[in-house]
Order: sequence, then C-alpha cells, then structure tokens
Amino acid sequence: MLSAIEQSDSVVFDIIHREEARQAASLRMIPSENYVSKAVMLATGSCLTNKYAEGYPGKRYYEGQEYTDQIENLARERAMKLFGAEGANVQPHSGSPANLATYCALAEPGSTIMGLALPHGGHLTHGWKVSFTGKFFNSVQYELDLKTGLLDYDKIAELAKKHKPRILISGSSAYPRAIDFTAFQEIAQSVGAYHVCDMAHIAGLVAGKVHMSPVAYADVVTTTTHKTLRGPRGGMILFKKEHEAAINKAVFPGMQGGPHMHTISALAVALGEAATPDFELYAKQVVANAKRLADGLMNRGFELVSSGTDNHLMLIDLRNKGLTGKPVAKALDRAGIVCNYNSVPGDTAGPFNPSGLRLGTPALTTRGLKEAQMDQVAEWINTVAENLDNEAVIAKVAKGVEELCSQFPVPELFVKRAANQ
Repeated sequence: MLSAIEQSDSVVFDIIHREEARQAASLRMIPSENYVSKAVMLATGSCLTNKYAEGYPGKRYYEGQEYTDQIENLARERAMKLFGAEGANVQPHSGSPANLATYCALAEPGSTIMGLALPHGGHLTHGWKVSFTGKFFNSVQYELDLKTGLLDYDKIAELAKKHKPRILISGSSAYPRAIDFTAFQEIAQSVGAYHVCDMAHIAGLVAGKVHMSPVAYADVVTTTTHKTLRGPRGGMILFKKEHEAAINKAVFPGMQGGPHMHTISALAVALGEAATPDFELYAKQVVANAKRLADGLMNRGFELVSSGTDNHLMLIDLRNKGLTGKPVAKALDRAGIVCNYNSVPGDTAGPFNPSGLRLGTPALTTRGLKEAQMDQVAEWINTVAENLDNEAVIAKVAKGVEELCSQFPVPELFVKRAANQ
C-alpha cells in the first residue's frame, strides 16, 4: 500500500513513512493510542471505502449493497456476541457522535444529563460546558473525592436525587480505577434515569474479561473502537433491544449520513481478533503492566491520583515535585516517551499547562513489553523529570528508548485466525 502512495504522491508518502518510523522508535503511552494488526489496517484501506451505504442492512437508499449488508451484519453480530449485548449499531464515525446520538435517542433538548466532570477524568461529551452536549442539554457534573481520588457513589446518588437527570453517565477518559456499574444502575433506577455507560477507554479490557462489563447494567453502552479494543478509529453503540429503533434513528439520519464501510469492515476484523484467547492474554498483560509501572513511579516519589491503577492508565499529579504537565510531557517526547499532560482533580492550573500527566500501557503491551520493561520505563520517566533542561541526559534516555523499541518491534499480525471466522 505504501509503495502505491509513493508512486502517486511522494510528499504524502514521506510524511507517512516518517510517522511510521516515529511510532516504531518511541514508547507510545497515550492511553487512547494503540497499534492495530496488519489485517485491520488493510481492511481500513480496502475497496469498501468506495461504497456509499446510507441506511441499514436490508433498508439502504442505494443499490449494490449485497456485500455492505453482509459486512455490517457481521460486525454487529460479532459485537453482540463479544459483549453479550442485545443490539449493536456499528455506524458512528467516532465516540463523540455515538454519545450525542445516544443522548438524543433517550432525552429531549434541554433535558438534564449527569456525567463526570472533565477535570476529574470525564470526557468532553459527558456534558462539559465547551462541548455541544453541555450546551444542548442541561448538564450536571459529579466529581471525584479529592482526598482519595475515587468515585464517591453516595455523593453521586445525592446529586442525582437533587437534580433527577434523564440520563446518568458512567465511564471516563482519565479514571485509573475499576468502575462499579451496579452502583450506577441502582442510582439511575432510584431517580428514574437511563444509565448510559461510555466504556471507550476500557472496551478492550471488558472484552478481555479483566474489567467488569457495563452491558448488563446500562440501558446503552457507547464506545470507540480503537484504544484498548485495538480496532480502527470509529464508534459503536450497544443497547437493550427496546432502544434499538431510537438509537438507529438517532445515528442515521439524526447524526450522520453514509456509514464508513471500510471502517466497519476493519471493525469486524478487530472484533474477531478480540474474541480470541490471545486477546485475553493481552488484556491481562495491559493491566499487569500498568500496575507495575504505577508502583515503579510511586517508588520514585511520584504521586498518582488514587495512589495506583486498576486498568490501563494512571494519572500523575506533579504538584509535589513543583512541576507542571506540559514541560514534562514535552521533555518526555524528546526522549521518545509519548504521553499527554492532563488536569488532575482539584487542579488550579489551566488546561494548557495542567498539573498532571496521563500514561497508559496498551500500545506498549501490544508490542510485547512486560513488567520488567515497566521498571525501566519508570526509571526513564523519573530521569527526564529530574533533568528537564539537560538535553544530554534526555538524549541518553532517547537512545535507550530506541534500543528497547528495537527489541520489541511493532507486530504486523496478532492472531493467525480470528475466532469467529
């Protein structure tokens, strides 16, 4: 595929080639990033990108849909089987429109929705003020306990009782602990709300059976299809059968037009891969690596929100070291360790230079790194944090990172045969 691009457009080819080299030679630790298999990547660039398929299988607005119907039905069936869901919509272009479509399916404009505040680990589309979800709906935000860094289910229940939301949202983008979805279900039922779970970050951990599944406890579950799930960039909605008509209508024609059939075909491949024993081993290793890395960082004097992790990510609070997130993230990037600066609960710094760093282990685990390598990564992070302006030290770390990456090349194929094929 790259050779064809090189023949057609050498400028674009050169940029892609350099990005490929960067991904191969760096430790990619942004929790929402990963590596897809060669099969997923090839499906994303298949001839299905040529096909327009507005509507749903059996009810399209264009002809020539024999194979688009087959691939979409296959993706839906694999999603339902993998997650134990009654229904699935695989058409959302990403997680954000999946969330908005869900809210529009279950609530009216101006209805109250309640989600985790962005500075406490929530997502923009959980009703944050700069998001359309915070403008289109009346948004109420719950927060973490500042002392423990944990969800306080009693306070969430009190807030729900006071505001009586139409939709109660569980899930996060920067919460390092396991979420009790039964508690959210009970709170939602107590106030007559729908429970919507956004499991975008943990979908792969749910599929790999290392995190509690929200499917049995939520009316609707939304997710991206990449991150820990290791699929193409897209979105998906799982739901109880009673919500099928409303969800489907909200996605199309409510939110978008034609689905991206090439992405849906790649999702079908990724869901097949996620149903294998190999994927379960990967999910377990993601968590094991995160726990080991968290311990290594805390042993070196870093403070972590909630003092550890149960999942794939951790949030470093740099305030005890007198540092802010942006310069540390920039220095780590120069050392070949790619993460993102992030707000922490109770942060008084601005969002463009907050007090935290967000790190994750999915991409490192996909490359085959294990606990022993997490100890080295923790040491490198500490070295860079103590030498932000010493480019010689940073260059030395970068050389070590490159050597480690050469020992764990990016895999092209994760499994020889998907379980459902």
